[in-house]
Amino acid sequence: MSVPTGRGLRLLRHQILYEQLSFWRNPQSAFFTFVFPVVVMAVFGGLFGGIGATDFYYGRSALQYYVATIAALSVLSSCYSQLAIVLATRRQSGVLKRVRATPLPASVYFVGLLAHCVLVSLVDVLLITAVGTLYGVPLPALSHWPALVAALLLGAAAFCALGVAVAALIRNAEAAPAVVQLVLFPLVFISGTYMPIHSSALNSLAAALPVKPFNDALLHAFASGSASFPWGDLGVLALWGIAGAGVAVRRFRWDQGRGE
Repeated sequence: MSVPTGRGLRLLRHQILYEQLSFWRNPQSAFFTFVFPVVVMAVFGGLFGGIGATDFYYGRSALQYYVATIAALSVLSSCYSQLAIVLATRRQSGVLKRVRATPLPASVYFVGLLAHCVLVSLVDVLLITAVGTLYGVPLPALSHWPALVAALLLGAAAFCALGVAVAALIRNAEAAPAVVQLVLFPLVFISGTYMPIHSSALNSLAAALPVKPFNDALLHAFASGSASFPWGDLGVLALWGIAGAGVAVRRFRWDQGRGE
């Protein structure tokens, strides 16, 4: 049965509010969600704040580089890691099964949860950018903002899709953190999140995976002389998002199932 537009929007607003309230009812988790990337940027500011533009950082200062890559990492954390773990936990505890039995449309439930993840990641990006400005990192020019917004939204959508896809493959909540980190940990390092990778072989491999294109799209928007859109990087992100959504739609389970 289709949901009228007005009612659907009210349900969606209610679901986003519910996810936000659930998030803030665990103040310790919320606190560290926002403090961790700020602390990382503050530490990097103390370590690398005096390093100006160099070839090692592709013609950028060290902190121009790290504001973009740590911002990308915060989106990965909210839209991929936390989302996959939350879904695996809710499935095992029976929350998803109970939600499925209510009149709430599945689409509204998922859009509300994904919107919450995107909001959390955007707050993290703003905090990271603010810390960067304290160390003298300039804000992106206004002409770069469309490319920046496009990269953030497409990256968040792609990693949300991948987070749901990975959650569909996780067999139990106890295994969720290990599975999530097993996938993410090597990708973060070979994609140059913590230091630039100058190996052409590794860069070619990482360019076909989702993390490096997201890093590069944000680097382009944050600290480049061009206001153009990085279509190649955005295209790779879109393809990974479509692939993740395909796996999520085909394999997602609302309950734990037998033998799991």
